[in-house]
Amino acid sequence: MGLEQIKSRVHAAETAAGRPQGTVRLIAVSKVQPAGRVEAVLQAGHRVFGENYVQESAGKWPAWREAYPGVELHMIGPLQTNKLKLALELFDAIHTLDRPSLAQKLARQVQAHGTCPQLFVQVNTGAEPQKAGILPDDADEFIASCRSLDLQVAGLMCIPPEDEPSTPHFRHLRGIAARNGLTGLSMGMSADFESAIAEGATHVRVGSAIFGARDYG
Repeated sequence: MGLEQIKSRVHAAETAAGRPQGTVRLIAVSKVQPAGRVEAVLQAGHRVFGENYVQESAGKWPAWREAYPGVELHMIGPLQTNKLKLALELFDAIHTLDRPSLAQKLARQVQAHGTCPQLFVQVNTGAEPQKAGILPDDADEFIASCRSLDLQVAGLMCIPPEDEPSTPHFRHLRGIAARNGLTGLSMGMSADFESAIAEGATHVRVGSAIFGARDYG
């Protein structure tokens, strides 16, 4: 589909939701994509990207940041605690704050590092046992504990179950955010970002619809 078509759809969804254009940040998910595809999107002027793997990001983004000023890099995959120090050097935002042990170690690293990326708590809205994230019933307590560690939580993130309609999950996440005074909502991917925007998403994560299908071979 391509970047320009996705941007047009984002703008149309913002308008349909009665929101000003530019209120939703489009994160181009570049994980496991060939360098040529990513550079084409960079050359088109896009600067907000999402990655799943710390090591992969460390191998490619420092050079691209130097070549293309203004890049904003978002960590959207599971974060291992032993990769925290490197993650803090690489990423402007982390969308997968998903467990107390990570919050505690992140707080210590942030104090040592001196700066903190924008943080989103991942909520497992479908309570799927195979999926990371704080359970909805535990979200309020976890957000409070993060704040007690001086972690400035910007918002929440979710990945709805593949076999269920997304909108109820987006609405649930929005409710948790509202009662905790959070404005950031990282929700919606290639197949459902317009529904997410209708429910208040501030960040949508779109990969294959921009870059094409990934080749994991």
